[in-house]
Amino acid sequence: MTPRDWIKVQKRLILLGFNPGPVDGIRGRMTIGAIKNFQQSKGLVPDGIVGPLTYEALFGEATGGTVPSFDSLPWFDEANRLMGTREVAGPGNNPVIMDMAADLDIDYAGDDVPWCGLFVAHCIGSTMPAEALPNNPLGARKWMSFGEECEPQLGAVIVFWRESRASWKGHVGFYAGEDATHVHCLGGNQSNAVNIRRFPRSRVLGARWPLTGPSQSGVTLQGGSGVQDTDGDES
Repeated sequence: MTPRDWIKVQKRLILLGFNPGPVDGIRGRMTIGAIKNFQQSKGLVPDGIVGPLTYEALFGEATGGTVPSFDSLPWFDEANRLMGTREVAGPGNNPVIMDMAADLDIDYAGDDVPWCGLFVAHCIGSTMPAEALPNNPLGARKWMSFGEECEPQLGAVIVFWRESRASWKGHVGFYAGEDATHVHCLGGNQSNAVNIRRFPRSRVLGARWPLTGPSQSGVTLQGGSGVQDTDGDES
């Protein structure tokens, strides 16, 4: 879902008497709250997600059961929105990364501390505030206790081992595709930035799906020309 889509939703909510906060094209907490209030007023499940029934109630347009351009994987939309975000070289910190921690009340020293888990926590916590995050979300392997187990699929949280399967070290991001030998991960702190990189299938520890989100996507994407191999610099 694009910022233009969210501006459309925000303007419609205002017209109907629900306050989504600034009309900025961002699916923030105030927008989620306004969607929930609207859903409650219509007798819909107040999950804050603009699915087919909510879309039809908002705009009076039948969808045929699907709203492909709207709110199917809100946390994954947020991850894509942050593509290209980079940590600051040297003593400074990127305020975007620091705000991820501040918004979730996570004690975080600076963006030279591995932030793959922080990135995942932000994407999920900012778009689905009712979803329980793991204890110590900065720890990549802690995400193995998140949500429910699933097969790797579009939008799933995917956890990798690092150095060795028996090590405590790991990496976490979101499944964005695959090829014959590798899984493609949209993650933070990959070469110090948010991007998509290839990880060997043998390094996958597991995949997890949010309990309060929409149904599992079931989508696997093949291909991925131009996606870089991991070079060991992930967190």
